[in-house]
Amino acid sequence: MSDTPRFETYVEDGTIYVGSPDGPLAVGSVDAVIELLGGPSWMISYSDAVVDRHPELDTEDAGLTVDIVDMIHAMTHSQRFVETLAAQPATARPTTDDAAGPAGSPGNSGAKDTSAADATVEVSPRLGLFVGKLLENLESGID
Repeated sequence: MSDTPRFETYVEDGTIYVGSPDGPLAVGSVDAVIELLGGPSWMISYSDAVVDRHPELDTEDAGLTVDIVDMIHAMTHSQRFVETLAAQPATARPTTDDAAGPAGSPGNSGAKDTSAADATVEVSPRLGLFVGKLLENLESGID
């Protein structure tokens, strides 16, 4: 058994927190994570290519559906990951009306399309890093 500390993850009042040596670290909204992952559950699946490349892979859990929030609660993190997470900005980078370039430039017709902006989840670098690890866990199991 390792003496290396692991830090737990929990959800409180709709916000994901990761424990840290300095106390709870706010990561972001659980609703944003659920929206980013396409819903509140995840079905475990293995592509034929993965199974062919890794014949020793245990695929008994294929077809199992797991709850995203349950997976978040089950996650633990190394101190190094927590320090990296804490170093990331907790807010999304502000966007501007001309983010696609000046009106008339390639990629911008000059007209505002607010429907896409309304449907977009703003993701801070901190939340993005966390979701990346969550996806890795969903794809390969909790470490």
